[in-house]
Amino acid sequence: MGAGKSTIGRTLATQLGLPFWDSDRVIEDRTGADIPWIFDVEGEEGFRQRESVVLEEILKGGASVLATGGGIVLKEKNRQLLKNVDGVVVYLSAPIDQLLERTSKDKKRPLLQVDDPEAKIRELIEQRDPLYQEVADHIVTTDRRGVKATVQSIIALL
Repeated sequence: MGAGKSTIGRTLATQLGLPFWDSDRVIEDRTGADIPWIFDVEGEEGFRQRESVVLEEILKGGASVLATGGGIVLKEKNRQLLKNVDGVVVYLSAPIDQLLERTSKDKKRPLLQVDDPEAKIRELIEQRDPLYQEVADHIVTTDRRGVKATVQSIIALL
């Protein structure tokens, strides 16, 4: 959360001349509800099920750039889909202080609506980082670089 997946993905897609998908936006468009509402009504597991369906459909749709939700790697099925995709998986990471800064005012991130968001981010990174590394072909740290510089780094890797 907050690594820049959507912003960087959208710019990368434009540079490559490919369609762009944001799995969270696809879920919101299909349900007519935002992610926090889905979490409230269906819980995280309900959201994760929707996420798996959307991931599978997008990956079957041909060449594109996809920004996934941060927790998509939690399900083994999703990790297998990502590992076996005919394409490249880029894991965008960022330092904790930057993630905190980027997400601090965003109330649409249900997992961060807690008393100690920094502790939650640390917990999520500890849980998810090995899973991201398992599926990633490349790891790019967004750090303090701008979007264009990050996109150029990804294009150089491709």
